[in-house]
Amino acid sequence: MGMKNFKLNTGFFTLSVWVLCVWTCRPLLAQTPKQYNISDYGAVSDAHTVNTKIIQKVIDKAHENGGGTVVVPRGKFLTGSLEMKSNVTLHLQEGAFLLGNTDPFDYKEVAMPGHPVSPKQDDNSAMALLVAYRADNIAVTGPGTIDGQGTALALNIDSLYHLGLIKDPNYATWGNRPNEKVRPKLFRFSLCNHVTIQDATLKNAACWGLSFELCTHLKLNKLFVTNRAYWNNDGMDITDCKNVQITDCDINSADDGICLKSYFPGNSNDSIYIANCTVRSGASAVKFGTASYGGFKNVTINHIKIFDTYRSAIAIESVDGGDIENIKVTNIVAKNTGNAIFIRLGNRIKQTPGKVENIYLGNINVQIPFGRPDIAYDLRAEEPAYHNPFASSITGIPGYAVKNVTLENVTITYPGRASKGQAYFPLSRLEQFPEKINNYPEFSMFGEMPAWGFYLRHVDDIKMKNITLKLDNTDFRPPFIFDDVKNIELTKIVVPAPDQPDQIILRNSQNFSIKESGTLIGKQMP
Repeated sequence: MGMKNFKLNTGFFTLSVWVLCVWTCRPLLAQTPKQYNISDYGAVSDAHTVNTKIIQKVIDKAHENGGGTVVVPRGKFLTGSLEMKSNVTLHLQEGAFLLGNTDPFDYKEVAMPGHPVSPKQDDNSAMALLVAYRADNIAVTGPGTIDGQGTALALNIDSLYHLGLIKDPNYATWGNRPNEKVRPKLFRFSLCNHVTIQDATLKNAACWGLSFELCTHLKLNKLFVTNRAYWNNDGMDITDCKNVQITDCDINSADDGICLKSYFPGNSNDSIYIANCTVRSGASAVKFGTASYGGFKNVTINHIKIFDTYRSAIAIESVDGGDIENIKVTNIVAKNTGNAIFIRLGNRIKQTPGKVENIYLGNINVQIPFGRPDIAYDLRAEEPAYHNPFASSITGIPGYAVKNVTLENVTITYPGRASKGQAYFPLSRLEQFPEKINNYPEFSMFGEMPAWGFYLRHVDDIKMKNITLKLDNTDFRPPFIFDDVKNIELTKIVVPAPDQPDQIILRNSQNFSIKESGTLIGKQMP
């Protein structure tokens, strides 16, 4: 009798616990996002049927019902522009492909009322395969693929331009290609909050790859980005965004890999964290600029692997009046890269320049080849004519110095083989070295350089500690030139043939000190 009562009581207890769990978990169960499979609404996965309207209706339905997950199942779904809406996740299942329509008329510019105006508003496309404006709590998740089919799309745009059906006042006649403004990006997200892009494979835009502007709380994680279908194929462009994380991404781009831009005066990229990424780029791997109207501050970049990159491993540029400050770049390994470090304060808008200050670069290891790093690419950058290998450079302009820069634990291996017969800028004419105050910033912008390792001009407070410069072959130029540089502190500098004279050249420079560097001294030029 007692055992029977025990069994009944145990059963009652189990039932009570189950009821209590269901009741207490009811809010959580109610919050489970509803799933909307696009195939259930008529989307066809044959890579030919255009599904733009169907997929957009599914996104709209999820949004109107309070949010949910729009599922792209296995198959190849062709679509034009899709607009993301708040509280919607676009999930690409294994084997799922969203293919960008190669018909240019299936892309549209989404209306963006109240969007800030940029001084360079006409410089880039407002169209994209995936668009979002003032959408919050949105996500794109993998492990499927979004393929913009950018080569075919760009060529169709080109044909329509020549038929007079597409207007392009900035058509690049020298390259026979339509301007980037008329070519859709892969993503364009603007003024969005809490955005997550994760796990997916994203590739082949007709223009930039992933473009985010004026967004906050942006997370890009474990993405495979291949953007080599056409010209201006940046990997990621982050414009005036705040609280951004870019982690564990693999980027292979024909243009800049990870590019921070600032198009909107009064705004800036702020609190940016980039880590554990791999970059291969036909331009610069990690770049601040070129657009630099607002600024960049509180940026941390750590553990980046760079290879086969034509221009700079790290490029930090302010030329449009924006401020760059509080930047920390560490643990960079770059192989077969055209330039190691390029830091530039310029003034191409001919107004008050910005500032570049409080920069730390540590644990940097770069290998520079003698030939072109992009020689095996299908798309190759324009090459500067007649030059010896380019040095790293840190340069301001007269009256506006780059300030408070620290380089620590830096090793750069240069190819050497510079020849005076190829190009030559003698030390006796350093005062004639071009300023190029208003020019587009690029590591090759000055032409032939008088140093092979580092060239610094208009800098105040530079610390270089444990710097090793190597040469695969000899170079007739000195490894270091400091021109109009104040407060120079060098510690543990290692160069080839340190006993040779004129290894460190100073011109119009003050407060120079060097220690723990053997026989190296600074030679002041008249």
